[in-house]
Amino acid sequence: MRRSLRLLVRPDTVLRWHRNLVKRRHGTASRPKRPGRPPTARSIRRSVLRLVRENPSWGYRRVPGELATLDIKIAASTVWETLRQEGIHPAPHRSSTNWAACLRSQADIRLAMDFLETITLTGQRQYVLAAIEHATRRVCILGTTAHPTAAWVTQAIKNMAVGLEDVGTKAKFVIRDRDAKYPTLIDEILAVAGIRTVLRGIRMPRRNSVMERWVQSYRHKTP
Repeated sequence: MRRSLRLLVRPDTVLRWHRNLVKRRHGTASRPKRPGRPPTARSIRRSVLRLVRENPSWGYRRVPGELATLDIKIAASTVWETLRQEGIHPAPHRSSTNWAACLRSQADIRLAMDFLETITLTGQRQYVLAAIEHATRRVCILGTTAHPTAAWVTQAIKNMAVGLEDVGTKAKFVIRDRDAKYPTLIDEILAVAGIRTVLRGIRMPRRNSVMERWVQSYRHKTP
């Protein structure tokens, strides 16, 4: 009987049918009863809501990082969905604080200073030391020199400290970069006057944006 049986397909086709049949059966058996992602555990939801309510300025991207310190792993999208379901804004911009907002809120007690280079009509290079008040945008030229030595800069800072007292400026902080032209002694002079020096980060002009904007304006207007 077997000798008279003739297959109309090749053996490879029969094996492929068998593999597909096993695959479909396995897929049906392993299919979850409830479609979609599994719901977030109630304990994790409570932790997310507690962190957000106690820290209103935190957005949905920061919460996963804070929970990771507690060995709780959760995706930012899951936090976003959880907050949306509870009627909480996932990214509360109104309560966030950035560097620009910090500068505006404390403008009355902040100064900024910097060196800028200029060329005279005779072709000589001059270094100008200037300071600007954040609140009034009033610029004070502390001096110009072709050779900004430590003694010259120190004397210019002393004059500035005395001048601030005369005009009644209530400066508590001065922002400057890490230029080697500034001697370490000037920080002590400013500290005696009640002014704390805040050093700008390396290659971070936005940390001294008020001064940088004035310098750029000066360069554009100067031929």
